[in-house]
Amino acid sequence: MPPRRNFGTTWWGRAWVEALERRAKLDPNRLPRGRTYARKGTVSELHFGAGEMTAWVRGSRPEPYQVTITMRTFTDGEWDTLLGVVGTQLGHAAALLDGELPGALTEQAREAGVDLLPGPGDLRPRCSCPDSANPCKHVAAVYYLVADEVDRDPFTLFLLRGRPRSDVLAELRARRSPARGEKPKLPKRADEGLTPRAAYARRPGAIPALPPPPRVPGPPAVLDLDPPPGTGWTAAALSALAADAASLARDLLTGGPTPAELTFEEDLARRAAGRTSAEITALATAAGISPKDLTRWAEAWREAGRGGLAAQRETWQPGPGPLAEGQETLTDAGLPGKPKIWRNRVTQGELQLRYGRDARWYRFVREGPEWRLDGPPSASPLDLVY
Repeated sequence: MPPRRNFGTTWWGRAWVEALERRAKLDPNRLPRGRTYARKGTVSELHFGAGEMTAWVRGSRPEPYQVTITMRTFTDGEWDTLLGVVGTQLGHAAALLDGELPGALTEQAREAGVDLLPGPGDLRPRCSCPDSANPCKHVAAVYYLVADEVDRDPFTLFLLRGRPRSDVLAELRARRSPARGEKPKLPKRADEGLTPRAAYARRPGAIPALPPPPRVPGPPAVLDLDPPPGTGWTAAALSALAADAASLARDLLTGGPTPAELTFEEDLARRAAGRTSAEITALATAAGISPKDLTRWAEAWREAGRGGLAAQRETWQPGPGPLAEGQETLTDAGLPGKPKIWRNRVTQGELQLRYGRDARWYRFVREGPEWRLDGPPSASPLDLVY
């Protein structure tokens, strides 16, 4: 099975996706459907202009839908602030020219009130489809594919805020070059610091906010040598433990479950979620379970955490209300066959919706005799049918 298509291969591309999913306050129940549309290659002719992006998206009708998304552009004053931030360090402009977006630049710009990434109300979409939701799945698909262009050229973020690459670079050059007849500015005198008395008398400033947790745990340090043979440890084993500790630390920062709250199966799935196929096999053998089962557990954990793992492994009997809703949704979708209900599962053909104890629905697709979790959950089965 080919790897699942992800969006954002650079940190700034992932930052665009994270801004959509968290900071821009878009409907979280609509975004997964758009992500699925984007993965299926339904978007074509994606173009960018100053403060605008346009595309055509294939839907359920023969003619594709036209999508136009405008992004709030900066005022002249805001541009002056942003270019001042870029010009504070020569390395910022050099990194941009090399196709990279410095993390310090984005943080400084956000603190100055000129965030390059979209926030609440910055994005205004229009789509020719009849769906009045904001965003509809066609608009959401375009949102995700913008990450590809941001990966390729971070100046796309400047363009969406109103100015193309050439204008930004020209303004930066003008700021570095003195005007005709103007003497070059001399470097400022080095700061000689404060006396102990003056330093003690200063009022302490506000403690800066911590940066957000990383999207993925960082890689552990590489050990050049194996530990002494008598210890029974290897560099690979220690690196695996360090990587697991980094993953746990990130989970704690994001408010996830602590290791003490996880069952043995949950913690095993969590550890396997970040491993290669060979590492999963070794971990399954050590734990005394089937590598095939652990692979499925790891996939479920990557998609939806402990709720996804529970949906993968457990069956239970909910009340009739949710099951009737799932059955009606599958019937209205026009899929071949008739929906069948068994315990918490509603199945129609190659698609199965499972209702979790967390009151969320999970989409599964058939792969031979097995069922595989396909994407994050939703409170509504309608979001998972298409």
